Amino acid sequence: MAAMFAILYIMSTTIDAASTMPYQEKIAWLSLAGMMLAYIPYFTWVAVVQPSNQLPDLKTMKVFAAAALVHAATSIAGRIVLFMRSPDDARAPLDERDQAIAQRSISLAYWLLIVGIIQVGCVMPFITGGWPLINVAIATIVLAETVRYGIVIVSYRRWWG
Repeated sequence: MAAMFAILYIMSTTIDAASTMPYQEKIAWLSLAGMMLAYIPYFTWVAVVQPSNQLPDLKTMKVFAAAALVHAATSIAGRIVLFMRSPDDARAPLDERDQAIAQRSISLAYWLLIVGIIQVGCVMPFITGGWPLINVAIATIVLAETVRYGIVIVSYRRWWG
C-alpha cells in the first residue's frame, strides 16, 4: 500500500508540472497505479483465502471481477482526466522516441508473458488446475503489464529511445 501512495504522490506532484512529463509517461503512471490499486488487494486475498481447485468458485470469480472493474474504472477515469487536462498532448502523434520506447517496453513484456503462459499452459496442467492455474495466468499478465509500464517510465526518465 505504501508503494501505491508513493506512486500517487509522484503523479500528483509531477502532473502539476504537466509540461515536463510526456503524455505517454502519464498514461504509464496511471496504468501502473490502477493495476496496483486493483491487483495487490486481489492477490493478497488469494494468498490469505487460497481458493479451491474446484470450478466454478463464484466467490473467487466475484473478487476477481471486482478487481478487474476497479482496474477498468481507474484507467478510464484517469484517461478522461488526463485528456481533459491536456487534450493537445493526448491527440499528438507519437514521435520516434515515443515509438522506440513503446517498442522496447512491449517486446520485453511480451517475452515475460510468453514464458509465464508456457508455464501455465504446458507445465501447470500436470500439477494443478482450477483457480491456482487461473491466478498464475492472471499474475503473469499483471506482471508483464507492470514490466511494460515500468520500462516506459524508466525510459522517459532516462531519455532512452
